[in-house]
Amino acid sequence: MAAAYKKKSSGKRSNRFPAKRLAGLAALLLLALSIFYYPYVEKNLAFAWRWLKDFGRNPNYPVYPSFHIRIPVKYPIHGIDVSSYQGMIDWQKVKQMHQDSVRINFAYIKATEGMLLTDPYFLHNWRACRRVGMISGAYHYFRPQADGKLQANFFLANVKIQKGNLPPVVDVEELNGVAPEKMRKELDDFLTEVTLKTKTRPIIYSSLKFYYDNLAGYYNNYHFWLSNFDHPDLAVMPGTDWKFWQHSNRARVSGILHGVDFDVFNGDSLAFSQMLMK
Repeated sequence: MAAAYKKKSSGKRSNRFPAKRLAGLAALLLLALSIFYYPYVEKNLAFAWRWLKDFGRNPNYPVYPSFHIRIPVKYPIHGIDVSSYQGMIDWQKVKQMHQDSVRINFAYIKATEGMLLTDPYFLHNWRACRRVGMISGAYHYFRPQADGKLQANFFLANVKIQKGNLPPVVDVEELNGVAPEKMRKELDDFLTEVTLKTKTRPIIYSSLKFYYDNLAGYYNNYHFWLSNFDHPDLAVMPGTDWKFWQHSNRARVSGILHGVDFDVFNGDSLAFSQMLMK
């Protein structure tokens, strides 16, 4: 077997060690810079990820990671509606939360249900929301089998509606075993009584399906608040007088431990201010 050939040393020093040291210094420099620029880097990475997720989709219905939902951004006024399901709410954190131009401008708060039930968190929510300067309104969950006028008076006995509040709302979304005609009769009585006592026509809340099945064409003199989740637009017949759209039921909001309904107002800031109680 032939002996292995041994190459003589050229006498020159290797450049590998300086290169390693330079790479190490560069890594340390990047690490140091990352400490100071981390928020900037994090923000831009989040923006890039959101852009990739929204690529090719409706630009008016992007993902808002802070709220964990898509939001129809062509509406400038956003809000939430809450009840005891959300538990104790930190309204200061709710008011302060925002992402880009989306912030929570208003809240509707459940007050009563039927003729006997008051929401256990209503008074806290009603007072705390007003204390932090957030615009609020109260709603009543309607029971079609119960007397409409009595429900109206029960609602008004528990809610002190003041100047600057949103109009009262009646939430009607089920028949509870009664005929649609019976539901509408009691609802008529509720609406008439609240209008008489507050000098303001209540807004009617309902799901889009319940609206078309039981309410459309019967209440043309009233504004509607309609729910229809996870769509870029509210698909309604031309001429439908809707003022609010509940477009999600699973938003995440600072100060609230559970998922919450997210809404938009159908109009600009001037139209919104004109809706408020005088």
